[in-house]
Amino acid sequence: MTIRTFAIWAGGFASMALLFAQAPPAGPAGFSGGGGRGFSGGGRGGGRGPAPTAWAPKPLHPAGWVAPMKPIWRLSEILAAHKGQASWVEPIVSDSYLHADYISMGPGEKTPRRFNADTREWWIIQDGEIRFTIEGQEPFVASKGFMVQVPWRNIYSMETVGDKPSLRFEVNIAGATKDYPGDETPPTIPGVEFIKVTVAAKGKYENANQPFFDFNDIISGKSRSNNFVHDDRAVVNIIRARGSENLAPATNGHFHVSSSEFWFIMENKIRYALESQPTFVADQGDVVYAPMGMWHLASPAGDGMSTRIAINGYFDLAHHYLAH
Repeated sequence: MTIRTFAIWAGGFASMALLFAQAPPAGPAGFSGGGGRGFSGGGRGGGRGPAPTAWAPKPLHPAGWVAPMKPIWRLSEILAAHKGQASWVEPIVSDSYLHADYISMGPGEKTPRRFNADTREWWIIQDGEIRFTIEGQEPFVASKGFMVQVPWRNIYSMETVGDKPSLRFEVNIAGATKDYPGDETPPTIPGVEFIKVTVAAKGKYENANQPFFDFNDIISGKSRSNNFVHDDRAVVNIIRARGSENLAPATNGHFHVSSSEFWFIMENKIRYALESQPTFVADQGDVVYAPMGMWHLASPAGDGMSTRIAINGYFDLAHHYLAH
């Protein structure tokens, strides 16, 4: 494969159809619990009869949002705060499970060659074009709407191409650090000394993981995958459905006892009901965050199809619904 430029946004993904294996209990039409494994209800064993009841430890008062997290990061406000800047970093999520930044990189700028020692890293391209050079892969150019990932110990670099800044949403496992190849000059980091070492073995693209995700393949029916990152330490799940009328939620949705969850709005609008917050609508490029132990409910909004990218710290994260 030669270098290719992928332009796949074009105002929406007109005909993509993702299959959802089960639905949450007692919710109105168009509402789903979100997250988990790309199914509306989440959890193992869906569609096999009523789920068994259990007692789950629900905090009376969930911890809430600790900076930089907040219920919603609106992309319009982020861009306004960095108006006139070509290169900047805005931390969006930093908890015990994952770290995520919005990163703008000016025309012609590039990262050094580097790799993650023990973690998988991934990106959603929001604007501009980025040339990815990933060890073992043909270089490619990713544009708005592309999702890209790299396994541990695979050397990679990124470069903004074209005449405008690139904007990416970058996610990694909490506490992850970068190593640099022996022929690369590492950056200066206060309190850190870089030592030349040997490092063996590399992560692979397996278990549905792949270098990049092209939504055109879903639209054309070539691919029906709804899971982009499948890792012991994280899951990235594509959830797509048609928007519904603006109904008030009929259920609390669900909560998680082992991980927070957040969503990147990939297409159109998503309506959110978070415990202690008034219901709000998130737009394309916005990021919504639900702390661990907090009721949350997501539903597609607006006209046409809506897509959210659900991100959390476990592949088969348990979804706790209120028993009836």
